[in-house]
Amino acid sequence: MSETTPVSGDQPRLSRGARFGSIGAIWLLSLVFAVIIASVSHVDQYATWLSLALAACVLGALVAQLATQQKDGFVDRLAASVTGAFIVLGVTGGILAIVAASQ
Repeated sequence: MSETTPVSGDQPRLSRGARFGSIGAIWLLSLVFAVIIASVSHVDQYATWLSLALAACVLGALVAQLATQQKDGFVDRLAASVTGAFIVLGVTGGILAIVAASQ
């Protein structure tokens, strides 16, 4: 039997590239949101838009991990996706707070 053929109901393992791609896509999405928020949003609205961006990243992470159709490691991949997005948007929030305080 080939490696991609399920044996006794088991699913083939998710490739390393697909695993990191599904996680990295959410990190990239959060970075795009951060750049858009920093460049377009008004200073008074930074926190609002950052929290909405995090919510969108959480939903995107759920979709990305469900799209892999792999139950093994789902929680770990979802946690890595959301944690990375949280860190990116958190650092952005810190920088934007300093920018807002200086104005």
